[in-house]
Amino acid sequence: MRTTTLPRDTLAGLLNAVVSVPDGLASAALAGVNPVYGLYTSIAAPLGGSPIVSAQLMQIATTSAAALVAGQAVAAQPAERRAEAIFLLAIVAGLFLAVFGLLRLGRLARFVSHAVMTGFLAGVAVVLILDQLAPLVGFAARGRNPVGELANLVANVDRFDLRTVVVGVLALALASGLGRTRLATWSSLVALLVPTILVLVAGWESVRQVEDVSPIPRGLPLPALPRLDLVSAELIASAFALAVVIAVQGVGVSQTVENPDGRPVDASRDLLAQGAANVASGLLSGIPAGGSVGQTALNVAVGARSRWAGILSGVWMLVIVLLVPGLVGLVPMAALAALMIVAGLGALDLREARSIWATSRAARWAITVTFAATLVLSVPAAVGVGVLLSIILHLASESDVTVRALVRLPDGRFAEEQPPPRLPSEEVTVVHVQGSLFFAGARRLEEALPSPAGAVRPVVVLRLRGRTRIGATLIEVLDSYADELEAVGGRLYLSGVEGAVRDQLRRTGKLDLERVVRVVPATTILGESTAQALASASAWLGRSRARRPRAGRAASSPPGRR
Repeated sequence: MRTTTLPRDTLAGLLNAVVSVPDGLASAALAGVNPVYGLYTSIAAPLGGSPIVSAQLMQIATTSAAALVAGQAVAAQPAERRAEAIFLLAIVAGLFLAVFGLLRLGRLARFVSHAVMTGFLAGVAVVLILDQLAPLVGFAARGRNPVGELANLVANVDRFDLRTVVVGVLALALASGLGRTRLATWSSLVALLVPTILVLVAGWESVRQVEDVSPIPRGLPLPALPRLDLVSAELIASAFALAVVIAVQGVGVSQTVENPDGRPVDASRDLLAQGAANVASGLLSGIPAGGSVGQTALNVAVGARSRWAGILSGVWMLVIVLLVPGLVGLVPMAALAALMIVAGLGALDLREARSIWATSRAARWAITVTFAATLVLSVPAAVGVGVLLSIILHLASESDVTVRALVRLPDGRFAEEQPPPRLPSEEVTVVHVQGSLFFAGARRLEEALPSPAGAVRPVVVLRLRGRTRIGATLIEVLDSYADELEAVGGRLYLSGVEGAVRDQLRRTGKLDLERVVRVVPATTILGESTAQALASASAWLGRSRARRPRAGRAASSPPGRR
């Protein structure tokens, strides 16, 4: 730690600890466990993850998405076992995240479609809001999913507790109103303190408080391993889904923050850090945690300079929990629900959703299906739908290949044209390909290449510039196309071939690189290798034409003149 950065990091740590009090309480309540466990998370997670995090200003804390996934994962557990189950869930999810990091899978998060992730996060935000309506109005709604619970609430408006509604609306007004002012950093804390004081002064016993839901332990729990008999296939599957959610969100957070010392951010190392944070949280009676957008932004805003800001936030939270444990039990549950609703509304990015909707039909399907799945299915199931949909969209994009014919202009440049369906005889056709040439893309190229059928000595120059490696499917397609060209006396030239691709072609031994196929290496000058291939192909055709007339005259001479 540098002494020059200590004051800023200490201030950032203190502010994050203060913000973590309402956020931690609300997240644990959302997960369906004692709200104080959210405070334990705010101690263990930053202390466990911040020392090894790559994005130095990324704050690992409770998040609404992780809390919602965790809550749904343990909802079927009996109330007395739910806390142990969520601790175990955090540890298993942390182990998955650590494995993701060790296997260097951070870069794979980029393959999750932005439309899918936006739809999922929008669905999570709506589910979060719907889940908190019941505690906001003091009525225990029932339903198979959040939509069903909303219908049950609407049908029982007359059973709402008016005092609870007043407390909830007051907290909503304070959190959302102050959030637009210079006091935004303190808005959540004020939204808890003012309703708490109101309930105490007015003596509103009908308003449920944290201590009415769960007893508040004194001091700190000792690190302990949860009950292993709670391990099940369902819990492991939920932990994997939770790890995916945390990973994708965490990568998104870490990639948006530059390190003050200029060091590059390693997404895989950040996954490892979040894994360590979750294991530490589970061992210290905490809930799952991940990279927090809001608290990371707070670190940046107050000028934090190193990962010590995250470490010190855990230290400050430890001090807070030890000094004022009794105050936590007095917080109204309606106020916590209000904070979660404000967080959910803030997570709804309607502008981004409209932008995605206007992009393409595939993007509309992606965001709609994932959003709907999140509303009607469990979050782990919705994650599965989102991952599957991302794979389908990625595979579909792999077959999005464009084939163009390049025509040489008098000034030496090339113009793009639609390729002919059939190759012309004794001419050179230059083919340019855009898009991936793996698997389906290679087959799409096979369909789009001009047919040599009926042509005489056609030549094709296929540009492969920018391809650092090719797959077995493309090699098979090229081999088959070269055979078709050879059958009519033609040739295939591959231009712009990188060294690694040339080595691949030689190792396979499928293409006849000595007779039918010619490889023209890439150069540092764009279009140079294609021009070389075109010149070589034209020269070969010229030599072929020069030989043909003599053979033709000999064949047509009368027998007596031979």
